[in-house]
Amino acid sequence: MEFQQFVDIADKWCYNTPFELIATEEAESRLDFYADPGVSFYVLCPDSDFRDNFHVWSESEDCLPFLQLVQEYILSCGKKTLSEVLEKVFKSFKPLLGLPDVDDDAFEDYNADVEEEEPEADSQHMSVSQQ
Repeated sequence: MEFQQFVDIADKWCYNTPFELIATEEAESRLDFYADPGVSFYVLCPDSDFRDNFHVWSESEDCLPFLQLVQEYILSCGKKTLSEVLEKVFKSFKPLLGLPDVDDDAFEDYNADVEEEEPEADSQHMSVSQQ
């Protein structure tokens, strides 16, 4: 894959997260990301000369422990896409970013279903018990 394709994927991913793509280095196939409050990491993309897999790392000692599971995920069986790696990074950094550790959409959908069903069940139950 051409490096510019990795950059395009990273840019698109940033639209849905608090991260910004702050630097790209084609010679190293490196993408640098940053989000407040001081959460930074970089991704080394696979290239034909040196790397077969992605590699994630951070210059920040505070961020490194959160990337350990991501790196293990990358090294597990099967090739990973940049999108998959970035999503795993985002999920691992949620505690540092002050975000809930659950999938927000699934949680909201679950709550919406529960809220809709409970009032109906309560009103039916109340009308039955009044009879």
